[in-house]
Parts: sequence; structure tokens; C-alpha cells
Amino acid sequence: MCGIAVVFAYNDNAPRVDRDELLRIRERMVARGPDGAGEWFSADMTVGLGHRRLSIIDLTEAGAQPMATPDENLVIVFNGEIYNYRELRKELENKGCRFRSGSDTEVLLHLYGVKGPEMVHDLRGMYAFAIWDQKNRRLFAARDPFGIKPLYYNDNGKTIRIASQVKALLAGGEIDTAPEPAGHVGFFLLGSVPEPHTLYKGVKALAAGSCLTVGLSGGVRIQTFCRISDELAAADGSQVRGDRREIRESLREALLDSVRHHLIADVPVGVFLSSGLDSTTITALASEIRGGIKTVTLGFDEFVGTENDETPLAEQTANQYGTEHRTIGVGKGDFEGELARLLDSMDQPSIDGVNSYFVCQAAVKRGLKVALSGLGGDELFGGYPSFKEIPRLVGMLRPMSLFPWLGKTFRIVSASFLKQMVSPKFAGIFEYGSSYGGAYLLRRGLYMPWELPKLLDPEMVREGWRELNLLMRLEGTSNGIKSRPLKISALEMSWYMRNQLLRDTDWASMAHSLEVRVPLLDLELLRNFARLTAMNGAITKQDMAATPLEPIPSTVLAKRKSGFSIPVRDWISDNGPGTGERGLRGWLRSVYGRQAAVSL
Repeated sequence: MCGIAVVFAYNDNAPRVDRDELLRIRERMVARGPDGAGEWFSADMTVGLGHRRLSIIDLTEAGAQPMATPDENLVIVFNGEIYNYRELRKELENKGCRFRSGSDTEVLLHLYGVKGPEMVHDLRGMYAFAIWDQKNRRLFAARDPFGIKPLYYNDNGKTIRIASQVKALLAGGEIDTAPEPAGHVGFFLLGSVPEPHTLYKGVKALAAGSCLTVGLSGGVRIQTFCRISDELAAADGSQVRGDRREIRESLREALLDSVRHHLIADVPVGVFLSSGLDSTTITALASEIRGGIKTVTLGFDEFVGTENDETPLAEQTANQYGTEHRTIGVGKGDFEGELARLLDSMDQPSIDGVNSYFVCQAAVKRGLKVALSGLGGDELFGGYPSFKEIPRLVGMLRPMSLFPWLGKTFRIVSASFLKQMVSPKFAGIFEYGSSYGGAYLLRRGLYMPWELPKLLDPEMVREGWRELNLLMRLEGTSNGIKSRPLKISALEMSWYMRNQLLRDTDWASMAHSLEVRVPLLDLELLRNFARLTAMNGAITKQDMAATPLEPIPSTVLAKRKSGFSIPVRDWISDNGPGTGERGLRGWLRSVYGRQAAVSL
């Protein structure tokens, strides 16, 4: 994993690239790439590329970036991993390409030379990269379909700037930091800033599964080449049917294939091991492929001896599969000691990520540079309550969609007194609960739209809500998908997972210079899973857990799902305002107060 920085002055009237600005952007991302740094500038100083390197594949100088072809016609900066790079390399060598390194970065470079922007359809991995095409005087950038790796840009009409972090772009000193209402409103609604917005008008996120092209003629063009919702919708026409045994055999092949690809590295790869089925399954499958897998479990002082303590079952799993295991404990004192660094590392405000920060720290203490995570398992295999609650709610309230005025009237009349007794969300149950998008907002929302004028400037709320267009976007996420489980998978993957879980995993892992890989988020696996689900009904965690050859411990299978929880409510009791509020609202306001000051 790395940090990339690009400045391209594409307008004739734009100032040439300022080397100091590019280096300020790059050096704000030192933790993303402590193993090396590089820079490249075009002869006319219209283009500058910078890179911070975390060496995972080809640890030699031959794998350093920015990387150029011998004639410097193509130059690339790349963050991520391409898991099918060996197969792609063989194909490119058959076409006459010659390689000087063993890196996946050089594969991207030659693949673009052969296929141009269409290269993205051949890639299997997590990635965000930018390629300068000297012959066509064009900058091309792309981001993986799940949005595992981030890519942010600023375009002022003359110069485009690209980086792996929002805070890196701000460090360059040339970004408009005026507040983006949609970003601020979105954070209060969802606990994370929904893409493509950030807190700043001057910074946008390149959408997952999209590519960006800009030439000297000007104008940034963005195209989507892969959308997770479309992949799930396409599966509805599948003819793949089978009994449970056949389904599990197909699932095993797909899971084993993904884990095998995610283990490719020139440094040791470990696994985050909790007591849950996702990480246990990954550990079991990885142990089939390779012996001596290192595993790490995070234990919390406050949970010792309670049902939330992950460590006993994780240690049992480690013993069964013969992993090199270590348990690392943390407590409130560790949180308080790390709080300033944690918030500085948090690239955009989030109510989550504390758990990711400490488990990544634990992995580094374990001596790991790469770790596999079970992230994505709940979204694929229906692990969240939303998979049952949302279809049930929509089914019950569907008739209310015929009388939209009734739901709104109920909310206006009841909101003030309902919040004194139950969650404020109940006031909107008839207004929002009759559609998948609205029900999802009720399920995942932290604050409701009608509460925001008391928390933010009312004009900002009006503008942000209008620009965010949240309900329509949520509806669009699941429209066209017939299967109920796949509808919820689309919503969870496109919103909560992408905007919160994946983003938090990125900044938290990069704070410790650790690469986190997510084998359950693989496009080939998704397509296989979606076909099986569309024709056979929900594929469950039990189906997933049945795929290893050596059965998962019965105690793990029988454990009630609790999620990967941390005692954050206790930890923040003395660390911010509003801590007496419901759920994580107090933590949200504390994080917002510390993160949003620049844009207000």
C-alpha cells in the first residue's frame, strides 16, 4: 500500500507545477509509504507525480515509483495490489512486452500501453492509480470497483490535483477549503462522509469503479466502468441452481481462489483473527494453502471474562489450525494515549475506525506488514440485522407509499414527543419505512434529517440535503435487483461498507504502515456468490463456514453474533461533548468538532 500524488496543469493559463507543493502533498502521506519516496516531472513542468512506497511486491529498487517506460512515454504512480498480475504479465509477455521488475506496478504500465483505458476490465485487486500518457498528453486515473483504495482530486478549471488522502491535498496549500454542505450533512446523517463528497468544496472522491481522464484540451471526464449494484442485478438472470452441497462446493472454490490470490506477496501475510465466522473461515482456508500463518487477536481489558471477549475462541481456532498466534490487549489508557494521533490519522471524520486502528497497531506489533481481514462477510452473507429487518419493514409499510402526506404528517406531529421516549427515528417510520432506500436510512442513520437544523446552520442543512439527494440515491442503489438479500447487500456494500468500513480500514492501517487485504471483497467471488444467491436464495454464514476442509470449531459455530465491538462509549466519557446522547451521537459530535474546524 502506498500514497500517490499528482499535479497536472492542463490549462494553457495555469501556473507550472510547483515542486514544493507536490512534495508537501506527498510527505503528508509518509506513514502510507515509509520504505521509499520518489518524484517525476515532465520537461515542461506541466505534470508532476509523487509517491510514498510501502514495499510488498518486488522489494528491490526496480519496483520503486513513479515508474516509467524506458522512453518515459508512460509514467505511473500506484496504490494497492493487483492479485492477477502474474497471469496478466504472461499475456503481455506473449504480446512482446519486456519487463525490468517483478512488480505488479510494471504490469499496469504495460497493460495501459497495450489496451489504454480499457485495461481496467482486466484487473483483479484493490487499486487507485494515475498514469501520465505523454504521447496523448493525457492523465488517466482509476479506482477499484469496491472502493477499497481511496482517490481524491481537486480541479480548479486549470490544474487537477490527485492524492490518496484529503489531508494530503490540503497540505499542498492550494485547495479551496470552503465547506461542502453535502459532506457535513451526510456525516451527521450516516456517521461518515458519503462519496463523492468530502467536507470541502474543493475536494471530491473519485467514485468506486470509475476512471478519470483529463487532457491538455481541458475538462475532467469521469466514467464508471464497474458498479457493484449492476453486478448484483446482472446475477438475477442466472440459471445456476443446486442443492446445499453443490452450493457449498462452488462457494468453497470461489473463496479458496480469492484467499489464494490475496496471499501473494514478497513479505509475510497474516490474518486478523476474531471469534467470528468471517475471520475464522479465512484463517482455515489460508492454512490449507500455506502453513505457518501468523494470526493476531485484539483483546480489550474491559471485556475480559465477558461474552464480548474475542480472545478465548480465537486462541482455540489458532490452536486447531496451527497458526503462529498472538493476543494483544488494549484498554482505556491506550486509547487516551493514542487519541491525538488517531484523530490526526483519520482522513475524514468517522464514528468508527477506533477498532481498526488498534487491531492494525496490534498486527504491526506482531511483526506483520500485510494482514487479511474478514471485512465484507456481513455484507455478502447477510450478517447484519438489516437483511431481515428492512424487507420485513418494507413489506409491512408498502401501502403507506400511496399516501406520502400521511407519513410526513405523522413525523411532524410526533417527532418532538417521541424523542423523549424512544429513538427519534420512530417519527419517520411511516414516511421512510415503505421503501428500501428509506428503510435503510432509518436502519443506518445516526441523526434524522429533521434533527439537523438544531446541530448545523439551517441554510447549510437545506443546501446539503438538497445536494446530497440521499433518498433518491439510496433507492437507486437497490433498484433493478430482484433478490431481497442482494438488495440489502447492494445497500450495505455501497454505503456503510464503502464510506465507513473500507475508508476507516484504509486510514487506520496506513497510520501504522500496514497493508490490509480483504479477500471477501473480490469481484470474481462477488459474481459467483451473486449467481448462487439469485437462484438459490440467501447464502448464509453457515454456508461460508462449511467450506474449509477441516471443520471450524463447534464453539465458534455456536457463538451468538455480537460483531466486533469495542468499549468506545466508556473510553470517550471524558473525551468530548454530548457524551450523554443516544448511542454514538456524542462521539460523532466530538469527532466533528475536532475534524471539521478547517472547513467552517
